[in-house]
Amino acid sequence: MNWNNAIKDYQMYLKIERGLSSNTISSYSLDIEKLIEFLDAKKITESPLKIDAEVIQQFIHEAAKHLNARSRARIISGLRSFFNYLVFEDYRQDNPLDLIESPKIGRKLPDTLSEEDINNIIAAIDLSKPEGERNRAILETLYSCGLRVSELTNLKISDLFFDEGFIKVTGKGDKQRFVPIVKSTQKYITIYINDIRRLMPIKKDYEDTLFLNRRGRQLTRAMIFTIIKQLVEKIGLKKTVSPHTFRHSFATHLLENGADLRAIQLMLGHESITTTEIYMHIDRSQLTKTVETYHPRK
Repeated sequence: MNWNNAIKDYQMYLKIERGLSSNTISSYSLDIEKLIEFLDAKKITESPLKIDAEVIQQFIHEAAKHLNARSRARIISGLRSFFNYLVFEDYRQDNPLDLIESPKIGRKLPDTLSEEDINNIIAAIDLSKPEGERNRAILETLYSCGLRVSELTNLKISDLFFDEGFIKVTGKGDKQRFVPIVKSTQKYITIYINDIRRLMPIKKDYEDTLFLNRRGRQLTRAMIFTIIKQLVEKIGLKKTVSPHTFRHSFATHLLENGADLRAIQLMLGHESITTTEIYMHIDRSQLTKTVETYHPRK
């Protein structure tokens, strides 16, 4: 088995067996491709079935010159997953990454925006332009529903259940969940649909896609990033802001205002409560307030 065949088989496994999205599969594949580039550069000819821990350690040592600890840990994790697959399929007897330790890294706290920051960003949208109403609806949806950017771009009109107060979201691995949507965000989406989207020349296959570009096609992830970046620059906000920042802010503000962590987990679509627990570390003052409010010895 050569490297190209191994990657293709692995990608098929990730798609069919694990139900991962194309973006996640690409990320996993990139780690293997970096290893292949290293092998080519060093004229090392070991196949994925014969490569040993010493060669992979050389690759990681080389990568360490250009990557921080978190990036090195991600590559090690990606390669470990790949070789676990080869062991699982009986292509190999061992995983060479078992002998390689990941660098110790601290838990990265997500960046967040204040409510004032979010209000200022949304207020900077030029509503005199047709895309203004769309962009306001997009940012309000990101913030009020805590969506991933891919979940937002894939949102359908048929996913809107405004009478019930929910939207249906398709997340990682095509897993679906229902997320509450507040009345104000419903209003902005309705304005966009009735006043802007209805007048657009919509291309075939995008009739049900909610957020469209000027050509009547689905918006790309990159376009959402660009919209946010331009607004952040417009108001002179000195923070790195992405669509995911709105998702983090959604969770953080809910927690700060007393929401249950389990409820936040369900709305974010996290498989494990451990993933959601990272928000517990953002504002420790909330823990103090909880003790002061509820403990009998306050």
